[in-house]
Amino acid sequence: MARIPYADLNNPEAKPLVERIVAERGQVLHLYQMLLQSPPVASGWLNFLTAIRQKSSLPPALRELVIMRVAVINGAPYEAEQHAPIALREGVTQAQLDDLNAWDSSDKFDPTQRAVLAYTDAMTKGIQVPDAVFAALRAVFTDRLIVELTATVGAYNMVSRFLEALQIHSHDQR
Repeated sequence: MARIPYADLNNPEAKPLVERIVAERGQVLHLYQMLLQSPPVASGWLNFLTAIRQKSSLPPALRELVIMRVAVINGAPYEAEQHAPIALREGVTQAQLDDLNAWDSSDKFDPTQRAVLAYTDAMTKGIQVPDAVFAALRAVFTDRLIVELTATVGAYNMVSRFLEALQIHSHDQR
């Protein structure tokens, strides 16, 4: 159960944002139900994550691989539950999802995916990225893709930390 109550989606201050979220995402997930405790924060969050997920040129399968790896590292089950079906739709295989915990010893990932996962691990676990990890990424990505990948890793670390600090889970009742 979440540590604080989910927002009242009928609150007049939240209502326009609720309508936007439903229009863009089909429903108001628990994450946004919590964020709507502060409509200004929810609005900024929605704009940022929409840019990451829908306006970035990072290939969707790589984006979802990053999100799933961040969820694994940070122990964020809600994030993983929400994104596993998306990852599969975007081309990540079930075998890759199954091997994410030990991707570095798996043969399921190509060199680009391995460079992305190493970068994700470095940013998530240690924050500073070793030169060798960055060089491997630099060999396969443009400056724009590096920026978009970096923002994606950072964004989904923010998501998992928010979810876990407030104990937001998919089985919560509203």
